[in-house]
Amino acid sequence: MSDERRGSGRSGDRGSGGAGRGGAGRRSGGGDRRRGTGGRPRPDRVSPARLVAFDVLAAVRESDAYANLLLPSRIERARLGAADAALATELTYGTLRLRGRYDAIVELAAGRPAGAVDPPVLDVLRLGAHQLLATRVPTHAAVNESVALARRVAPSAAGFVNAVLRAISRREADDWLDAIAERAGSPDEALAVVHSHPVWVVRALRGALEREGRADELVALLEADNASPRVNLAALPGLAPAPDDLGEPDLFSPTGLTAQDPLGIVADHDGRVRVQDEGSQLAALALSRVAPVRPGERWLDACSGPGGKTALLAAEALAGGATLVANEVVPARAELVRRAVAPVPLEVPVHVGDGRELDPAVLGAEGGFDRILLDAPCTGLGALRRRPEARWRKSPTDVAELTELQGELADAAFAALAPGGILAYVTCSPHTAETFGSLGGALARWGDAAEPLDTAAVVGGVARHPLDLAGDGRTVQLWPHRHGTDAMFIALVRKR
Repeated sequence: MSDERRGSGRSGDRGSGGAGRGGAGRRSGGGDRRRGTGGRPRPDRVSPARLVAFDVLAAVRESDAYANLLLPSRIERARLGAADAALATELTYGTLRLRGRYDAIVELAAGRPAGAVDPPVLDVLRLGAHQLLATRVPTHAAVNESVALARRVAPSAAGFVNAVLRAISRREADDWLDAIAERAGSPDEALAVVHSHPVWVVRALRGALEREGRADELVALLEADNASPRVNLAALPGLAPAPDDLGEPDLFSPTGLTAQDPLGIVADHDGRVRVQDEGSQLAALALSRVAPVRPGERWLDACSGPGGKTALLAAEALAGGATLVANEVVPARAELVRRAVAPVPLEVPVHVGDGRELDPAVLGAEGGFDRILLDAPCTGLGALRRRPEARWRKSPTDVAELTELQGELADAAFAALAPGGILAYVTCSPHTAETFGSLGGALARWGDAAEPLDTAAVVGGVARHPLDLAGDGRTVQLWPHRHGTDAMFIALVRKR
């Protein structure tokens, strides 16, 4: 970095430090003086897209809302056109993904900890920082609209917001990344703040890659988590046109595709084409295509909400002459499963119950099920690019609780298998405690009754093109940076 650029950075820090002293985000910084040149009132206009993005960020922060569920409804309610909807989407997801990075930058620019700034004001600053450092929004628009937004949510902090964002605008994005990395206390902390992941997540992802001998891919994985993925679709086999007839077929999933107008295609096909990650499709197809389907087979999706894999399994069961039952512990999610399977002309009973208490007789499978999908609850670290807020909600203590639950669910699912039946243990997390830890513990408990299958060979046989997989073949770990999918973990086990 040149001395000239470093000099401008110090100047920016000095200016923002003064701003921080004068406008704490809690005190008046002149933000309620709303007159421009000539003494005439200045309108505090904020674009609808920014209002929607701020609204979603606030809901995520205040009520643990899921951005991917809330944002579409807020866009519809605001009646945003295509351009504004795209802007609202970029601002929402981009700010959530890079929240950790922006908090570190705000701290330097404001001269105070991010936690000392009122949460609504901090959301405004995060949105403004994202526009300044990661989009083509002009500086004046990013700053002026952020100040106008601050006047709406915290009028006394408008001057503070103006000063901090102007300080941020004085340095290039790369300069800020250098600055926050130099401030970090360790190499892991530097990776965490620059790539906007909690430190414990960085270490967990490194551990998963090290198990494959691929630790050198860590930065690529962190970058992939922060990239906006294309909307991926699943065309239910036998019920929808082939992926080749709808758009660009997925590289791996034989039922998947991407398209220029994905939501238009979904609307045109009455649920027979649906939004679903390619890795999620491969997980379901690994179970349905592990062996030829015998008519009359009985299948179970043990933790089925919200129903994407269930719908794909239902289409596969229909084609092979099998039956399918779904189980979900949360009533609202069970209703989502019912909606997901409705387009499939196969009766799929959806039971509401604890997956740790599966009774095949109650579920209509006296003697056990021939195939069971256990998509176990997990930290969701494999889907951070689609659910970016998840990285800020989870903690290492969650892992211990989840692995205990995963073990209990796995035991119940294995017990519900018929002799010769096959269990697919799946998580959307690459954390080794949730994958090899939970699975390894279960296999130890099951002993000789369990036969791990060559999952890599099965998934490789399903995929349209060869997959770059690591490991011994008994498990499959997909990756966003390597495969373009969510980081799905898949393991197939037969009950002897």
